[in-house]
Amino acid sequence: MNIPMLDLTQQYQTLKEDINKALDKVMSSARFILGPNVKQLEESVAKYSRVSYGVGVASGSDALHISLEACGIKEGDEVIVPAFTFFATAGAVARAGATPVFADIDPVTFNIDPKSIEKLITDKTKAIIPVHLYGQMADMKAIKDIADKHHLYIIEDAAQAIGAEFEGKRAGEIGATACYSFFPTKNLGAYGDAGMIVTNSEELAERSRVLRAHGSKPKYYHHVLGYNSRLDEMQAAILNVKLEHLNKWNEMRRKNAAYYTELLNKELGDRVITPVEVENRYHVYHQYTIRVKDRDQLQQFLKDNGVATMIYYPKPLHLQPVFSDLGYKEGDLPESEKACKEALSLPMFPELSKEQQEYIVSKIKEFYQ
Repeated sequence: MNIPMLDLTQQYQTLKEDINKALDKVMSSARFILGPNVKQLEESVAKYSRVSYGVGVASGSDALHISLEACGIKEGDEVIVPAFTFFATAGAVARAGATPVFADIDPVTFNIDPKSIEKLITDKTKAIIPVHLYGQMADMKAIKDIADKHHLYIIEDAAQAIGAEFEGKRAGEIGATACYSFFPTKNLGAYGDAGMIVTNSEELAERSRVLRAHGSKPKYYHHVLGYNSRLDEMQAAILNVKLEHLNKWNEMRRKNAAYYTELLNKELGDRVITPVEVENRYHVYHQYTIRVKDRDQLQQFLKDNGVATMIYYPKPLHLQPVFSDLGYKEGDLPESEKACKEALSLPMFPELSKEQQEYIVSKIKEFYQ
């Protein structure tokens, strides 16, 4: 049996007619940049996130970068980010001219540890970027308490967590802004790069709109140095079709996650640490990530048996060569470093079958016997 990490072909077949109709309308209209589909998507995603404004941009990475600049983050400022996440989180801080300051993670959820944040705040700290990793929101109550106490911006990196909730609040409702990626592999994925900033602040939304269009307002009058970062009509048209199905897909992911957990706990006991969904959080399982010993050997064994897996992430950000000038060394953030050696993401997509899951778990069991 061959099982991919993600299978988008099944999803496309169910939506093919609607997507092709939507794309044909765009082609016929000859409106390709910042047209009615983008406006509709901005309004729909903002409503879905229970906030007032959405600003479509070219990618999730750009959403982070533009959010930082909209919040006034600049050279000399510090922004606290988790060390265990995708590079874009810290990369956006550096591209804004600020310094990323790396916090350790909670080993249970893989998310940034509020206790680690508190120790890192200085008079240069201007913002915190909690990443809602793998589809589960960080401890936003504790993070908001810290941010309020020190008058810091919260920019939610919700690239993997559209639809996730913390104590009844959706990703996007708590921070000054939240940033989505619509990369094809995401729970709500385009057929290319795309992203969005959502916010309740009219001021931050307007700044973001200006920054995404070369810093111009009105057109051809430039008061700030901006970027070319616009969500195009074709991607927006695809996303408008897919957004209607997001809640259903997230529920299918949750059912698949529950079945994985049932099988793994039954068949492997303490050999595998399964994901923990913390009380009062709604996890949307962008990834189903386990912790195991002999991770690399297990990954190779599964590959040899037709099962694709991914390591998110093999090297923590504080030890990346590009940040070597910041002076971090191995051992500084032990939980992040440990996660990089133990985390393994199994195939996860809404259409994943029970038969496929049973095969995957049987092979993991076979490896450890």
